[in-house]
Amino acid sequence: MAIKNLPFKLGIHPINWVGEDVLEHGDYYTYEQVMSDISSLGFTGTEISRKFPKDPIDLAEALKKYNLQLTTQWKSVFFTDPTRFEEELEAYRKHVEFLKPFGCKVVSTAEIGGSMLNQDPRRKQDETYVERLDDEGWKYLVEGLNKAGEICRENGMDLVYHHHAGTVVEQPEEIDRLMEMTDSNLVSLLYDTGHGYYGSNDPVELLNKYYDRIKYIHLKDVRADVLKQAREEKFSIRACIRSGLFTVPGAGCLDFEPVFKILIEKKYNGWALIEGEQDPVQYNPHEFAKASLKYLENIVERITN
Repeated sequence: MAIKNLPFKLGIHPINWVGEDVLEHGDYYTYEQVMSDISSLGFTGTEISRKFPKDPIDLAEALKKYNLQLTTQWKSVFFTDPTRFEEELEAYRKHVEFLKPFGCKVVSTAEIGGSMLNQDPRRKQDETYVERLDDEGWKYLVEGLNKAGEICRENGMDLVYHHHAGTVVEQPEEIDRLMEMTDSNLVSLLYDTGHGYYGSNDPVELLNKYYDRIKYIHLKDVRADVLKQAREEKFSIRACIRSGLFTVPGAGCLDFEPVFKILIEKKYNGWALIEGEQDPVQYNPHEFAKASLKYLENIVERITN
């Protein structure tokens, strides 16, 4: 474990090295470089990067070599389009079956219909607004998530819904509606500090409100000046990332001490991954991760001593 006296497991996301939405970010990295860096920092948990081996045998060998545990992999869904419903569920099942042998306990899941993430085929690239769901869209989304949650449960896993910037579930009322409409036994929450703040949520309030539904965490910071500019000038998500909106804990405007205080007091025991998603040329991933670790370590020392 990278920090002592934590009841939960702390990992780091490879997106700090290799961008997933902005493909030029870190495209020069090999998976060996990324895994080696993560391991050298003392982390044992990570998600899948687009640079990681696609073959499950090769991936398993690479993870073993660097002593890494796979925690999950993002899965986009398009349940809001009823014509794709069965196709989406089948793809989801295959995704779950891929992750299961790696010991993953959760499946990071997000609806991309109507989003600004360049994945909804009905929309142009780099849209600057989210096409919000109507009542019918919510009905299809909830039905799909509950069924996908059943697939996870059949395989000993949990669906954790990622409230993500630029998607149809990002704002407080949208997260509330998702939590109210979905089956709490089938749909849990991926709590993300940075995406929560981008969506106008108070990270501490969000954590307290839905702690019992949270089974996975992304620890992400936000640069306030970039967020202000992004809102004023209506940035797309990729423009936000290119501008350095997101960073690692300790390098932005969020206070992680109350977040960690809640997690420690309530004895959260799942995974929490540090996530930055910034240009690795401008913000060296190893150095920023190291500084973030120190920042979080100091917080833990204050809380536990």
